[in-house]
Amino acid sequence: MSDDTDRNGRVSRRTFIATTGVAGVAGLAGCGGQSGGGGSGGGGGSEGDGGSNPTETDAGGSVETESSDSGGMSTALLNAEGSSTVYPISNTGSSYWNSNAPPSDGEYWGSNSESTVPGWEQLGEPDMLLADYFAQKFGFEPTEQRSSPPFPTTVGLSHSGTGCEAVTEGLVDIGNSSGPITAELDWSEEKAQSTVVDNVVGRDGQPVVVSKDVIDAGVTELTGEQVRAIYQDEITNWSQIEGVDYDQEIYAIGRAEGSGTDTSFRLNMLGGADAAMPGVDTRFGQNQQVAQAVSQNEGAIAYMALAFTSETVVPVAINFEGTVYEPDRDAENTIFDSDYPLNRDLHMYTLIEEDNPNGGGYDAREAAFINMFLNEFGQTVFVEGNNYIPLPTSDLRSMKEKVSAIATEDLIMP
Repeated sequence: MSDDTDRNGRVSRRTFIATTGVAGVAGLAGCGGQSGGGGSGGGGGSEGDGGSNPTETDAGGSVETESSDSGGMSTALLNAEGSSTVYPISNTGSSYWNSNAPPSDGEYWGSNSESTVPGWEQLGEPDMLLADYFAQKFGFEPTEQRSSPPFPTTVGLSHSGTGCEAVTEGLVDIGNSSGPITAELDWSEEKAQSTVVDNVVGRDGQPVVVSKDVIDAGVTELTGEQVRAIYQDEITNWSQIEGVDYDQEIYAIGRAEGSGTDTSFRLNMLGGADAAMPGVDTRFGQNQQVAQAVSQNEGAIAYMALAFTSETVVPVAINFEGTVYEPDRDAENTIFDSDYPLNRDLHMYTLIEEDNPNGGGYDAREAAFINMFLNEFGQTVFVEGNNYIPLPTSDLRSMKEKVSAIATEDLIMP
């Protein structure tokens, strides 16, 4: 098979540019589809359509991706794919975007007599529909129609390595990753900076979780060394943990190799992206599967994303060299803090196209969509609303400055 097509026969955006010229990008920039079993971003209207529950969207048939240009702007489908950790943020954003809710909708966008969406007032209390508001700042004509945004979006669910590969091959517009692309694709920093734009949209505290029976046995805190020893097959029974009277074999669960969660855990806990983990009993490709396995097995331990914790998948406190990081946002030292050693950035990578007519390495659709996450509204609703960690103001400002390079209107800086 040609290097210019993937296993499903899709032509990359990079190949399309080479054969048709930059003018043709407007019609095909979002036509990559989803590799790895993607889904549609949904369309708002009820809490289940765009809420914070991280469940995979049903693909439900083919997606129309042809562009219907308006005023020279591409309105082709914008597609993203990758990390199951970033998926709740990206997919909830896609659902809100596709709903294009009016400002009177106090649940999804603006305010009404009963509620106000967090961050809406800080945007200047806009009187436009949601996607219209963010898209018009990058030159798109507002549709003024609910559930009809200036361009549609969709998010596929796979893992970080797949998302990074897909965006660099031009198969999708945005590659979601919970690990740095340098580690996912074994790239140098120089290659990464010249190939992609690293859009950091939030942070994850990456908890270590155990099954409920382990919590009931009194294991509410582990040291970093104990966690390392478990995953390096040096501790195999919970009774080997000092002070624990629980004769239960440890069932150590890992994420699939190539997932950003696995890459970040090895980097931060074991010291290298390719560090050995002989203690792993089984691996799963997605956080949803890890959470299910922890809840259904005794003696289980796993590392995962914050969005997937629950009453049966319980984070434990971790003692790193005398500092105990609690799974409580209000604790003095918490896994929700940037100082937590397993804290990591959540990325939405975009490809820097050769001869891109826009500044900043984006096309206008990518910049408009990503900008939606880079303000108090986006951080509160899409990041914190999915149990992740909002970016500090300084980092948020730095991210917004990237997309502002191609904005046609002033962007409100945090």
